[in-house]
Order: sequence, then structure tokens, then C-alpha cells
Amino acid sequence: MIMSNRKKAIAIICGGGPAPGINTVISTVAKVFLKDGYRVVGVHEAYQGILSEKPSIIDFDYELANKIFNKGGSALYMSRFKPKDTDFSTHFFDKYNIELLVTIGGDDTASTANRLTKFLEGKHINVSHIHVPKTIDNDLPLPGRNPTFGYHSAKDQGSKIGSIIEEEARTTQNWYVVSAMGRSAGHLAFGIATSCHFPMMIIPEMFNKTKPTFDKIISLVVSSIIKSKIEGLNYGVAMIGEGVFHILDDEQIEQSGIQFSYDEHGHPELSNISKSHIFNILIGKRLKQLGLNIKTRPHDLGYEMRCCTPIGYDLTLCTLLGIGVKKLYDEGHSACIVSADHNGDIAPLYLSDLQDEDGKISPRLVDIDSDYVQMNIQNLLFLKESDLEHASKFIFKPEDYLFNSILEWNE
Repeated sequence: MIMSNRKKAIAIICGGGPAPGINTVISTVAKVFLKDGYRVVGVHEAYQGILSEKPSIIDFDYELANKIFNKGGSALYMSRFKPKDTDFSTHFFDKYNIELLVTIGGDDTASTANRLTKFLEGKHINVSHIHVPKTIDNDLPLPGRNPTFGYHSAKDQGSKIGSIIEEEARTTQNWYVVSAMGRSAGHLAFGIATSCHFPMMIIPEMFNKTKPTFDKIISLVVSSIIKSKIEGLNYGVAMIGEGVFHILDDEQIEQSGIQFSYDEHGHPELSNISKSHIFNILIGKRLKQLGLNIKTRPHDLGYEMRCCTPIGYDLTLCTLLGIGVKKLYDEGHSACIVSADHNGDIAPLYLSDLQDEDGKISPRLVDIDSDYVQMNIQNLLFLKESDLEHASKFIFKPEDYLFNSILEWNE
């Protein structure tokens, strides 16, 4: 009888887009498993790499793992490739004697891993799977509204840039129209806007009482511009979360002239267009129609937030999640998400716990009715009924630009 001397191993892949803290997770997972005698194999290009005949890999040792723990970006190249069942193969898992697949990504990455490990089980290859959720959008419905890793670092980076833009606006006496990432939720736009004291922010959750349109979004910005003028300010920054595009209907999108392309998961590739540029043009046209000689400039906050250096909060959180992967694996958990509560206790979270009856994971939205959110919104600069007399000095029919009326919120 020939005994196998192959070393037990784990594999790590990263799917989707970057988020600050990925390298911290990779580093921590590598360290805790290396200490326990495992081979740690990192695979470039996620599923596209792991299912290829010649995958490009990184064989981690402790020194390499230690070099990357506090770096931005990802040591493992990322991919959004979504394999079909016919793409699945046992080759990689058999060759490297993989016992555990660690995935870092969103719900698409996790769902694909569950499909893959079920396929492997059918081929009599038992591979456990533990997923580490990441997104700067902060829209995964984690228990206790705990943040997804990467969000706080991205918000911190966005706030630094936003503060510079605000100072540019003040110095040049112009307005800036800024857009921030967030596929369907406004967490990042809200966090940056409130941190920078922008006079106006518009996130998709604000349209909870009325149908969103380009006209209403533009009117909200104009409302802030006029209110700012009343307060003696001829400059400002208006933040518009990119998620508003996801709640505009097809007719609105078609009228805007935007031609979307779509990624492999069916999501509009908003990265291919400048959201701030589109709104800036539309706002400029409205200001000209109103006879207001105000210059506006566009700026998109996007990629510069995704690969920034993680701040202390995410370094700590990602280290905890990485150690948590080992804890859950040692306890025999599989096909689960590693989750940490506010006390730092680790527990498994299953996709079935997050999915609705159709198997979809609904994004966690900004709680628009919470005191925290409402108090920040009411601290913005916008027209109220009491401002109409002053506003009439600048525009005709200022009542068309009352903030609460536009959103159909009660005074």
C-alpha cells in the first residue's frame, strides 16, 4: 500500500472588486493555517484561475503573508468571472489536496463557491468552504448592522478627498457635483457627505415617498444652491450616490442618453460612465434656464477608495475575520460566512439566513427613518417655506424647489 505524503492545503481566492482590508484577511488566514502545518495556496483571478488547466498561484509562507497584512489592494488578482456548472473541474482541488476553499467577496462569490463545493462532493472530493464578506458599499445585511470590511477605510479616504474638493469649491467660489460608489445603497455617499459637511447629499433611500426622476434630483441640488446663497455662500458640494441610477426607471435612463453595459452578474457597469458628469451637465442647464451665473464642476469618487491603505478599524476587523475562518473550520463549519458581532465573538452565518424566498439577498439600505440619518439630513442646506421670500430674489417660483415638497416629505 502506497501512503500519500501530500501536505494538507487550503486555497484562497478573491472575487468581485477590491476593498481595503483584503490583504489583511489573506495574511491572517495564511498565518493561522501555516502555523497549523497547512500549505496555503493563493489563486489569481478567482474562479477563472481556480478552474483553469494551469492556474496562476502564490504559495504563501509566513514572511510573504507578513509583508502584505497592512497593504491596500489585493495580493491575489481579482475577477468577476462567474462559471457555469459545465466549467467546474476537480483538477485543482485534487492536484493541491485542498481541504478548505476560502473565498473573499460578495454574495455572488459565495453562491458560486457553494455550487462548486457541491459539485466536488458529487465527485467524492470533500472541500469545506468559508466565505469572508467584503464590500465598500456596506450593503450586506450582516447581523446587528455590523459594517462590511473595507467600508470605513473607503469612507475615510473619500472624506479626505471630499474635504479637499470642498476647499477647492470655497477657494474658487464654484459648486462641485460629486458622485460616490454604492450600487443600490447610499451608505458610502452618506458617510462621506456627512463627514465633510456637504450642504447637499442625495441617496436612493431618500426617495421613499416619491418616484425618483432626474428633474427631482436636479431640483434638490438647486434648492441647496439657493439656500446657500441666502446664507451668503456662493460655493458648495452636492453629493449624489450612484445608487440613484438603480432606482430610476427605464424611461428616465433612456431620456438621459446613457448607454449601459452589463457585467457577468447582470449589474449595470456604472464604472463605465461618469455619474457626476451627467448630473453636472443637467444641473448646468437648469441653472442657465434660471438665469443663475453659477459654475459647477464634476468629480467621481470611485477607484481611489477601493485600493487605499486600510485604517485601524478595518485592520482589526479583518484580522478578527481571518482568525475566525480558522475557528469555524476547526469547529467543522462549512458553506458559511464568517461573522463577528460587536463583542468580537465569531459565529457562522449561512446564505440561507440572508436570502429571501426567491433565493436573493436584498441589499442593506440606509435606515432613512433613523434619528442618526434624519438629523444629518435636516442639517443640510435646502429651501424651506420660511426661505421663500429671500429665495425669490434669486429665482422665479422658488416654491418649486422646496426640499420636503420635492421628496413629498411632510414638513
